[in-house]
Amino acid sequence: MALSANLFLRQTQSLVMTPQLMQSIQLLQMTHFELNQFIALEVEKNPLLEFPSNDGEAGGERGEAEDGEYAHQPEDAGSDDGYDNRTEALSSDWYDNGGSASTSRLNDELDANYTNVFPDDGAPQRLDAPELVSQWKSMPGSGEGADYDLDDFVAGQVSLRDHLAQQIPFVLPDMADRLIAQNFVDQLDDCGYLQADIVEAGERLGTSLAQAERVLATLQSLDPPGVFARSLAECLAIQLRQKDRYDPAMQALVENLELLARRDFATLKRLCGVDEEDLLDMLGEIRQLNPKPGSGFEAGVSEAITPDVVVRHASDGGWLVELNPDTLPRVLVNQSYFSRVTKNGEDHAFLSDCLQSANWLTRSLDQRAKTIMKVASEIVRQQDAFLLHGVDHLRPLNLKTVAEAIKMHESTVSRVTSNKYMLTPRGLFELKYFFTVSISAVAGGDSHSAEAVRHKIRALILQESPEAVLSDDDIVDMLKKGGVDLARRTVAKYREAMNIASSVQRRREKRALAKVAGF
Repeated sequence: MALSANLFLRQTQSLVMTPQLMQSIQLLQMTHFELNQFIALEVEKNPLLEFPSNDGEAGGERGEAEDGEYAHQPEDAGSDDGYDNRTEALSSDWYDNGGSASTSRLNDELDANYTNVFPDDGAPQRLDAPELVSQWKSMPGSGEGADYDLDDFVAGQVSLRDHLAQQIPFVLPDMADRLIAQNFVDQLDDCGYLQADIVEAGERLGTSLAQAERVLATLQSLDPPGVFARSLAECLAIQLRQKDRYDPAMQALVENLELLARRDFATLKRLCGVDEEDLLDMLGEIRQLNPKPGSGFEAGVSEAITPDVVVRHASDGGWLVELNPDTLPRVLVNQSYFSRVTKNGEDHAFLSDCLQSANWLTRSLDQRAKTIMKVASEIVRQQDAFLLHGVDHLRPLNLKTVAEAIKMHESTVSRVTSNKYMLTPRGLFELKYFFTVSISAVAGGDSHSAEAVRHKIRALILQESPEAVLSDDDIVDMLKKGGVDLARRTVAKYREAMNIASSVQRRREKRALAKVAGF
């Protein structure tokens, strides 16, 4: 067969991931904070993009329009008779030829005489406080307080390190000891535990091990009790010493916390040398201690979650689903600036690319908002029973069901529901919370949501008594009576995922708590 070169014409269709399409996909999964950062960068790069002002107009163009509109008034604007009459009336009411006499009369009539506000101070003083005026302008209702935020008036939180720094000068007068103490303070974690090796710290600071241990022992006496501990046992021991309750029996209990975690009370009684009644008293004292002494201090600024979708009761008995206006990005395309600059024929290619990019961004943002609205509306329609009656009526739902209902791909629904929140009458939930695994029902009934089943298991365990602790088999039987067909190993898996102990451990703990409560 002879080899030859031939020219063919072939027409095919393929999906090409253009940069604009990739940008649209990325916008879907961005959070509100990430989206604002992305838009700010685009506005900085693109001269045709602008942030709107408070009243919805572009800032720069609106200022120029106002100057041009109000700087060139018609010449006969002041010849209106009504305007002249109103001016004369105001002049006759507020002004006369008396000058200062008129001012004195107005002060007396309006009770606005400030010439002698402080009679005991002698000469009158002029009150000039421009900073108070700026504060008043930022208050709500002043007409210029669009940027008013309650977070600006929140008092600052005292950190753990600041709290300790105020106490150290009173217990460590020597400057060398304070330097060692400051090094230990810098190595505290958020719970108040010391994450440092004493020997290594002493070598690094050029001090002896005895001095470092002496400084640490002094620091362990500071408030809050238990701070600067290197382990949970040492933290509890420090608090017990301050209460004068660290006797040999309590020391044996603190040194065997792993037995306490396993609820091995028989071994603890033997090691501590006490009977059951004394052990219950000791357990009651342990429960009153704070295992994380530094948790009461603010470690960082807590950010409130802003919902992307808000669901309210509608007047017709349904649900009103709407996007949160605070999370909707606002950006404008300056078409007039593009027209003015391109008239001269300069930088036409560059501005054309900027205009195309700006239009694509606005369309992508609009499409993002519409997609979030479609997904949220379908979720509300599917989970109507949950919004009305609570988590027990949460229906099983997957991405495929929502994607088929709104005629989109599952990957699109997955991106939309990532890091997006919905504010409902039941509380604030992430959109992915409404997607749960389906669990079959008894006798072929309606399936149940995995989240609803976990809620039922938790409710059954909370209602059990110390004399009738439910085993996993008992929970399976009770769920079957309620129409939920679940295997025992699945119940155990859900129970362990919720950090709920086994029936044997719960029975020991409930009996111990009941006896402690009785004492």
